[in-house]
Amino acid sequence: TFSYPFDAGAEVSLADIRSVAPWDDGWATVVFVNGRYSPALSTIVALDGVQVTNLEEAVRADGDVIERHLARHATYEDDGFTALNTAFLRDGAFVHVPEGESLQSPLHLIFVTAEGAEPGVSYPRTLIVAGARSELTVIESYVSLSSSSYLTDAVTEIVVGDGAQVEHYKLLLESEGAFHVATSRVHQGEDSVFSSTFYARGAAIARNDIQVLLDAPGSSCTLNGLYLTSGSQHIDNYINIEHAKPHGTSRLFYKGILDGESKAVFGGTVLVRPGADKTDAHQEDKNLLLSEKAEVASKPSLEIYADDVKCGHGATAGTIAEDAIFYMRSRGLDLETATAFLINGFASGILDKVRVQPLRTFLEKLTTKALRGSRFEQTS
Repeated sequence: TFSYPFDAGAEVSLADIRSVAPWDDGWATVVFVNGRYSPALSTIVALDGVQVTNLEEAVRADGDVIERHLARHATYEDDGFTALNTAFLRDGAFVHVPEGESLQSPLHLIFVTAEGAEPGVSYPRTLIVAGARSELTVIESYVSLSSSSYLTDAVTEIVVGDGAQVEHYKLLLESEGAFHVATSRVHQGEDSVFSSTFYARGAAIARNDIQVLLDAPGSSCTLNGLYLTSGSQHIDNYINIEHAKPHGTSRLFYKGILDGESKAVFGGTVLVRPGADKTDAHQEDKNLLLSEKAEVASKPSLEIYADDVKCGHGATAGTIAEDAIFYMRSRGLDLETATAFLINGFASGILDKVRVQPLRTFLEKLTTKALRGSRFEQTS
């Protein structure tokens, strides 16, 4: 069982956070510890009219925006975890970029789980509202300083206004004893652009649930993801992209690297509503199995109710090709080096798309470290 509210007595320093999370001194950073906002650990610099605060303060300062959007996109009627998050909502992050404004450097939201007296649960809530023709890059990190078991039930709502551009990164870097449920709901306006990269390494059981609604003509979204599992870890990725209006574009590209006896599930659905003509959508899930006991279940699907569309999907799962290993060993590389080279090459298909250089460097190092010692199991 998990206790609530989470133990608030944990002491956390910036050095602790920087040891487990990506960091750059030029980023505005908002920190939550065990579900509670920590102004002492947050570094909010001048943000050119952009409002970044916790939800409690935002209700007083920007109540009309909160009223219009909070719990309007992540509804709780049909989702138990969202219902729990909403019922136990105590604090969270609020980001509002007014119409025509741009945030020049990335904004980093860090949710830290620190050691508690007993296993606990936190319910982080994030609301991001990008006004018309605004621009924003935001990093949402869930990190752990705890070795005990705990549950994180996180809900994120993102509103992308007409002509706005939002670049979003979500990092799941929990401890191996953690349970993490990540629910994301995105609403897009006309000619808006939304891109998201999901990275998961950690948690005994994790669920990544994303729904994107392209609710106006000309909107586009790109969803990339990389998940690394080992031991007995289990991760579910459930992604739904809904094209409600014409001339929409979507790309969904996920990759998984599975070792040990770990398991992964990928369920990707593209829904094209009647009248959403000229939709261009494609989704793909690729998995690399490093162990004979690792398992993946991938089920991409299309639901199309319009005639003039261009849609496709694909899914693959397999091991490293033995001829690739042979080729690299014939060039003088040992088995371990050749294996690492090929695995990292597979991961780079996602990591190369990360446009924030300090974050990309952090993820590349983390991936290399996580995969160190992975062995290629040659078949006889």
